[in-house]
Amino acid sequence: MSALRLLQSFGLLLYYWIEALVLLFIPRSFRYKDISGQTVLITGGGSGIGRLLAVRFAKHGARIVVWDLNLNGAQETVKMVKEQGGEAFAFRCDVSQPQAVYETAEKVKQEVGKVDILVNNAGIVTGKRLMDCPDEKIKKTFEVNAMSHFWTCKAFLPDMMSENKGHIVSIASLAGLCGTVRLTDYCASKFAAVGFEESLRLELHEEGYTGIHSTVVCPFFINTGMFDGANSGIFAMLQPEYVADEIVSSVLVNKETVIIPGHFLALIILKVLAPTKMSYKMGTAFDLDHAMDGFKGREKSD
Repeated sequence: MSALRLLQSFGLLLYYWIEALVLLFIPRSFRYKDISGQTVLITGGGSGIGRLLAVRFAKHGARIVVWDLNLNGAQETVKMVKEQGGEAFAFRCDVSQPQAVYETAEKVKQEVGKVDILVNNAGIVTGKRLMDCPDEKIKKTFEVNAMSHFWTCKAFLPDMMSENKGHIVSIASLAGLCGTVRLTDYCASKFAAVGFEESLRLELHEEGYTGIHSTVVCPFFINTGMFDGANSGIFAMLQPEYVADEIVSSVLVNKETVIIPGHFLALIILKVLAPTKMSYKMGTAFDLDHAMDGFKGREKSD
């Protein structure tokens, strides 16, 4: 019986490979799902990628809910969505605090309704070497970049489970797949976000919730201001508009794992297959050993 199951597994593996190959030649737009009338909640939506995602999801007919610690930023995003004819709502929420997440989630359910697509986008970066990074900064990085995903999913997943329908999006990073100097806390938190999404996806599948999809996004450095001063080495920083387009497109076709740009997948495979010593040489070859030496980051706003 076990031999038969193994044979069936290899057969399915071949089928899924062929299916993936065929889909490469079919334009994504032909496979987009309809999200008009659905509610998309975006954490950290008051600036950067979060703001761009809000505008783009709204163009597909979705109702937008913006969460941000900076309420003024969230309201500005809402204004942009409304100016293009969309519907949007702003809420101030510190996603690092579970009680704040649960209380704000209840307000959303009462004032807007259930959430159909949850985008865990909020993130912070310290950019310091481990021994120079204050303990509180390390804790806050994990609370925002990883732990918040637990609180938001616990708040909104029950409604999705009741209808076996929904989508959870985790904005992680290539730093969640490869370690980087002066990003020990950031990388660890993004590795956690990647592991969380994969484990939750498997858990939901095993429990029969086939209508709830999930997407984890792993982009390279994005030119949003979050990594101001960082040196992207021989690779150009990604333009935020391109990244936002890729994320929305991937969500609309229910793609599980998104690496941006796609050709970086080859580097991830090389990292896994090559001896550990090779990773040191790769960092030097791609001029990424000192990527964070000039890091300044985005200016704080109230």
